[in-house]
Formats: sequence, C-alpha cells, structure tokens
Amino acid sequence: MTRRIIATPEAPRASAVYSQAVEAGGVLYISGQLGIDPGTGTFVPGGTAAEATQALTNLGAVLRAAGLGYGDIAKATCFLADIADFAAFNEAYARFFTDAPPARSTFQVAALPLGARVEIEAIAVRSERS
Repeated sequence: MTRRIIATPEAPRASAVYSQAVEAGGVLYISGQLGIDPGTGTFVPGGTAAEATQALTNLGAVLRAAGLGYGDIAKATCFLADIADFAAFNEAYARFFTDAPPARSTFQVAALPLGARVEIEAIAVRSERS
C-alpha cells in the first residue's frame, strides 16, 4: 500500500512533526485543524464559533488538495476546550454539513495546542466519483 502526503498552503502549516493529511488505500486521514487563519498564522477572533468555522474551512482546504469534499468525510472527531461551548460549536459545524453529516464524536479536553478552543480531525473516503 502506498501513502500519499497531502499538503496545501490554503491551510495552516503543521506546527509539529505531522502531515496535514495522509491518504492510504483510498482513505484520507486529516490531522487536527485549528481555527488559525493560514494567511496570518494567528487564531481568528470571535471565540469558539469563529474558531470552529475556520477549523472547518481549513479542513475543506485539505480535502480540496486531495480532490475530495466535505461529503466524502465518513468520521469527524472534534475537541473542545470547554464543553459548555458545544451549542456554539454545533451551530457552526451544522453550516458545513447540511445533508447526511458524517459520524462524529465531540469531547472536552484538558487543553488544545497553542491555546485553541476547537480542534477537528477527520477521515474521508475516496469513492468512485472522487
């Protein structure tokens, strides 16, 4: 099985030793995306909803670089610094997945990289149409 590394300047560069995404066997494994604007390298202002929107936008950029889209995501794992922000997060998330959303888990964690409020990772599957 061959692995293909996916990288795009349209999403923030990896801040540690990892790839933005790796495709293997028709499955795309996307590393956790934060609410960082790739142009400025800083978190977008506006709190959890804004960070979630930017993280999902970054996720979309990685998907596009692989020739996929949001509809190809089979599973998303979402991490929140504060589960009390779930409603704001979920509202932002729902704008990206209006029809047949992927399976999802959402957790509160003790801390996220760089002081983020949201991190989202995903697994997408390449279909015959992709």
